[in-house]
Amino acid sequence: MKFVAKKFSNLTNREVYEILKSRAKVFMFEQKIWYLDMDNVDYNAYHLFLEENGEAVAYLRAFKGDNDGEIHIGRVLSVEHNKGLGTILMNNAFEFFKQNRFRSIVLNSQMSAVRFYEKLGFNTVGNEFIEAGIPHIKMVKRL
Repeated sequence: MKFVAKKFSNLTNREVYEILKSRAKVFMFEQKIWYLDMDNVDYNAYHLFLEENGEAVAYLRAFKGDNDGEIHIGRVLSVEHNKGLGTILMNNAFEFFKQNRFRSIVLNSQMSAVRFYEKLGFNTVGNEFIEAGIPHIKMVKRL
């Protein structure tokens, strides 16, 4: 398994295809979230993923926040659950963010994933809200 972190312009055609395929598998077919996943944020984002046998088995998208030193992450997924892929991906992402001088990470967590993020050092901020028809809450981690 290989960790990959690239800006959109540096992704290969195959990597883009595998990323979009993984996002569709998880968000559309598994979670039944029917929305246009391609929202133009991808063009200015980092794409971090675990690659195994040519497939993106865990993935997240990250983009600079409004505040200096802040990175936002989203579209966090793993195609296989309970194998530790999400933790491996996030720990690699933390190192990547530190190397690129980010000091804090912000994300909107599905309520069902809050415990996962808390174990990784994130704290909840504010109140629950609905995004894409699913309850979420903002979370922050200092690096």
